[in-house]
Amino acid sequence: ERERWDEGYVSGAVYHGGREHVAFLNQVYALHSQSNPLHADLWPSATKYEAEVVAMTAKMLGAQETDVTAHPDEAICGTVTSGGTESILLAMKTYRDWARETRGITRPEMIVPVTAHAAFDKAEQYFGIKKVTIPVDQDYRADVAAAGRAFTRNTIVVVGSAPSFPHGVIDPIAELAELAQAHNVGFHTDACLGGFILPWAEKLGYDVPRFDFRVPGVTSMSADTHKYGYAAKGTSVVLYRDATLRHYQYFTATDWPGGLYFSPTFAGSRPGALSAVCWAALASMGERGYLDATKKILETAQHIRQGIAEIPELKVLGDPLWVIAFSSDVLDIYKVMDFMSKRRWNLNALQKPPALHICVTLRHTQDGVAQKFVSDLKDAVAYVKAHPEDKGEFAPVYGMAANLPLRGVVADLLRSYIDLLYKP
Repeated sequence: ERERWDEGYVSGAVYHGGREHVAFLNQVYALHSQSNPLHADLWPSATKYEAEVVAMTAKMLGAQETDVTAHPDEAICGTVTSGGTESILLAMKTYRDWARETRGITRPEMIVPVTAHAAFDKAEQYFGIKKVTIPVDQDYRADVAAAGRAFTRNTIVVVGSAPSFPHGVIDPIAELAELAQAHNVGFHTDACLGGFILPWAEKLGYDVPRFDFRVPGVTSMSADTHKYGYAAKGTSVVLYRDATLRHYQYFTATDWPGGLYFSPTFAGSRPGALSAVCWAALASMGERGYLDATKKILETAQHIRQGIAEIPELKVLGDPLWVIAFSSDVLDIYKVMDFMSKRRWNLNALQKPPALHICVTLRHTQDGVAQKFVSDLKDAVAYVKAHPEDKGEFAPVYGMAANLPLRGVVADLLRSYIDLLYKP
């Protein structure tokens, strides 16, 4: 399993992967394999690690500027979670409970761009929060005017991505957050993908619009430490503008015969080793490490983007920095993916519109990887043009799934696929 991602053939998935770095994280995990933050009295180190991970992430995402004169209860705060999906779910659950208690809203709604992560759809299913979807513009950024028209008396939160998973573009966070603030509702920046890239890109001189707590209307954020924070899989951070809002995330049980019970996130017992590894990753990388890694990634991504743009049959979608989506008006893009798969590449298939993307990581910054990608992509386009009769292996499946009007049929297919994954 290691060979493909280790050699840089995989979009996203493994964000660092360096052997020394992985060995270091494994050593830290082994030292803390028995710890559990649920038992803070037994493992105070675990909660200390988490508190410092939250503090480091908050500082990176605007707390350094906004918390200078803030009262401790009004300072940016948060918790460590198991991943981006849990960070998003917790934030949406927090807004639901906040709106119910402070506004009496029992039929909550969230305004969400169509390109936002599927975790917001999961929040709709799990928590009964109606998802009011807004379109994106020609650059694949959330339509601010549409967002303005989407507010109702039941709106509790507005969402923006920095960047979006499909196309790697940053939504107009400041404008969306201003709308949310004007309506006195929450605003969540989903920076799961970009939280540990964009701050360093800005320091490197890239044109990065403000997306974090320096934007006045932003009241919560999600940022994945297990992506470009280079921690082991299974950690993320959810942040809030103040402790009052964070309290709506917590769970407490005061009448249970088993004693007083509380947890900051969904899980009770959690692997304290992952929190220790997360802290170790952030501390060992440091500002210089993150700047160097981001510089390599963005320079490599620019090479790949330019290579894609030079292929006449393809077009880059939007204006991405390192998550580069591309499509075609003259070729079946899924057949291109089929060919690339035969060359060992693992790319992300997108829909509405049909497209592919490559999420550039440190694995792609190895010598020759970007050049190999562009070369293979040129070969893929040439092959698909020369063999229009070739149906491919996965292209018919993706084409059918993208065009079936009855989405329930597609959902049933996905459930059947999950069943297969659990067959011993």
